[in-house]
Amino acid sequence: MNAISAGDTAWVLTSTALVMVMTVGLAFFYGGLVRPKNALNTMMMSVVALGVVSVQWVLVGYSIAFGHGRPGGRARLAGLQGVGLEPDAAYGARFPAGATRCSS
Repeated sequence: MNAISAGDTAWVLTSTALVMVMTVGLAFFYGGLVRPKNALNTMMMSVVALGVVSVQWVLVGYSIAFGHGRPGGRARLAGLQGVGLEPDAAYGARFPAGATRCSS
């Protein structure tokens, strides 16, 4: 079994944080494209979309993207059940499964 690499795990988590910061930056960009009275609403729609997509990822997206076997057998990972800190050799033997999957 390969050891978990602290540097690789830190980079994956940093990349995830940068995507979340990018989403907020995109909200400011979209807010600048509309009239001032509509800017806050436009920015909030981007932030709410980030929240909705995050919940969908936890509930079903992770299971669809990283479940092994046929599509019907992937439901066992729904809601991140059984996802822990041990690595999965099929997707990255040097990352904890939770860190790798939640940021992809």
